[in-house]
Amino acid sequence: MDSKSTLVYGQVRRALQAGRYTPGQRIDPAKLASEFKTSPTPVRFALYRLVGEGMVTDHARDGLHVPLFNEVALRNLYDWMERLLLMACDIGESPAIQKTEKLELSAADGDLVKLTWQLFDAIARATAHGSLHHAVKQANGRLAPIRRAKQGLLKNRFEELSELNRHWETRDIQALRSALRDYHERRKQLVPCIVALLSDGSDYLH
Repeated sequence: MDSKSTLVYGQVRRALQAGRYTPGQRIDPAKLASEFKTSPTPVRFALYRLVGEGMVTDHARDGLHVPLFNEVALRNLYDWMERLLLMACDIGESPAIQKTEKLELSAADGDLVKLTWQLFDAIARATAHGSLHHAVKQANGRLAPIRRAKQGLLKNRFEELSELNRHWETRDIQALRSALRDYHERRKQLVPCIVALLSDGSDYLH
């Protein structure tokens, strides 16, 4: 992959995680090519790399879109992320891994979507298990636009993330496991509402 395609890949991936694209939205390669002042070829290489990671879906004649999950797929994705994080808790922290920096949580201006991504990534990275960390990164990327959408669906999001982070910082793994189960169970119970609201194509859930 050439440098231009790598650049486009990185920028679009970050945009997806930041919520610039909403679930179900079509991604126009020609528009991206114009934005990055390049030909469509490196843009398509970048987008199909994201297709391989599950962050973009190819609808053939209808083009490339941000995934819009049905109930079964979204519930499975939440379940997969939960299982991966619980597996990381079981594996434990590798002695070779340095302590991660503390997450700066602020109810006023903290980006909870970004902080959630960072916390889950840190839990997986601490195992020094490359395959597990890679799987969490992929699931994190796929869930990022969903987390950004419809923030009004879940209350006390800041307190919820603060609790998870507190258990991780103190390495209270038993409490962390319990909190991770609760975190994902709340979301799995809301799956029908999330899917319905995302299908409306309005507003944005964390």
